[in-house]
Amino acid sequence: MALLSSIQILRVIKSWMNIMRGYMAATWNKMWKLNSDELKSKAIGWRTEHSIHRIERPSRLDRARKLGYKAKQGIIMVRARVGRGGMRKQRPVSGRRPKHLGVVHIKQGVSMQHVAERRVLKSFPNMESLGSYYLHKDGRYLWYEVILADPYHPSISNDKEMRRRLKAFAKISRKTEINAP
Repeated sequence: MALLSSIQILRVIKSWMNIMRGYMAATWNKMWKLNSDELKSKAIGWRTEHSIHRIERPSRLDRARKLGYKAKQGIIMVRARVGRGGMRKQRPVSGRRPKHLGVVHIKQGVSMQHVAERRVLKSFPNMESLGSYYLHKDGRYLWYEVILADPYHPSISNDKEMRRRLKAFAKISRKTEINAP
């Protein structure tokens, strides 16, 4: 029996990792479908936290990895909570037909996930978003986890894969192309 080469070993490990991530995704889908007690107890804890809360590691590792998360310096995870429901508009003072009041059935133009990302980026102005994903919802709130990267941290700026994902480096590369003779 021949020994496996290092390339073959890496391929086997990658396939195992993909299988593991598939199991993780299936577990989360099952918890959402059954509305599990574990997820309910986590949500109770999340309700007591601030609306934008920095966390140590992602809750959904499979989804975070797909969006570019790496366990390295310069990358942080933030859990964001946004309120559910339609837009709230005050009733007009002047008289008009109830049909034309324009108070109910008003929808917003952006998704709640985009709202969560925008609020997180406002709280962390020196970071850039790699992406975000849905975590949980209850009667009042929606929770998302946002992956942030510091584009000027040495471990991020030296990583070619990260540089491709971030907007700051896109701007820098465009400037160098324009200034090049």
